[in-house]
Amino acid sequence: MTQNITTLRARVQKHLAYRRTASELRNLPREIAEDLNIDRFDADRIAARAVYGA
Repeated sequence: MTQNITTLRARVQKHLAYRRTASELRNLPREIAEDLNIDRFDADRIAARAVYGA
């Protein structure tokens, strides 16, 4: 039971980190996003890779 709660907590924390990261990327000022070569439409993909690996 304790392991299930620990696993659930880790998954929730990763999901929250993914949402936070994607939001930050979407809200970057245009100039900074261009300097970093980040398209706002790629925010979800970049956030998933940063948080989950893959």
